[in-house]
Amino acid sequence: MKAILFDLDGTLLDSVPLILDSFAHAFAAVGAPLPPPPVLARAIGIPLRAFFLEIGKTEPEIAALIAAYREHNLAQHDGRVRAFPGVVDLVTELRARGFWTALVTSKNRLGAERGLRIIGLGDAMDVLVSCDDVARPKPDPEPVDRALAWLGVDATEAVFVGDSLHDLHCGRAAGVRTAAALWGPFTRADLAPGAPDYWLDTPADLLAVVPAAVCGDSPPT
Repeated sequence: MKAILFDLDGTLLDSVPLILDSFAHAFAAVGAPLPPPPVLARAIGIPLRAFFLEIGKTEPEIAALIAAYREHNLAQHDGRVRAFPGVVDLVTELRARGFWTALVTSKNRLGAERGLRIIGLGDAMDVLVSCDDVARPKPDPEPVDRALAWLGVDATEAVFVGDSLHDLHCGRAAGVRTAAALWGPFTRADLAPGAPDYWLDTPADLLAVVPAAVCGDSPPT
């Protein structure tokens, strides 16, 4: 085992309440009805544009919704997001044990870097794969494939930790082991269709299921 890959929102970053508020603001700003909670839940873990396309919005509507969403989200972001308890200690310990770490997120790069800085993990990822770096976001395997390529590791040498079905399906399709983070917004029943290799009730549970790292000095750049 060489690398641990992490999702951001709902896994490292406790940001889902702000995400849902930002959707409510965006739909109100354009005068459109807010989708019901089960539909909004599908938006957690995929890029904004992909979600708006999925629910049938036109390109002008998508542009207006994204602008309103980001305006609200950025204005409140720093004061509303925080690290989930235990995740900073987990990442710190994994790196101390010699694992390489990667962030694989559907957020844009600037937003992802901002979130990591706020929770004190700004320099804790060897690579960062955002929605800006791929043509096919989660649940397609491309984001995890890209992280593996940048790290220079095989799929059999990595675990992807995420809180949504998008994460689990992405990791499974890429051939890595997957770990379901149950401290996020989704329950075990919600995530069971993703058939994770590991169930994590707390971040520290990951330390019990990954063997010692066998990395070199540093990953490729």
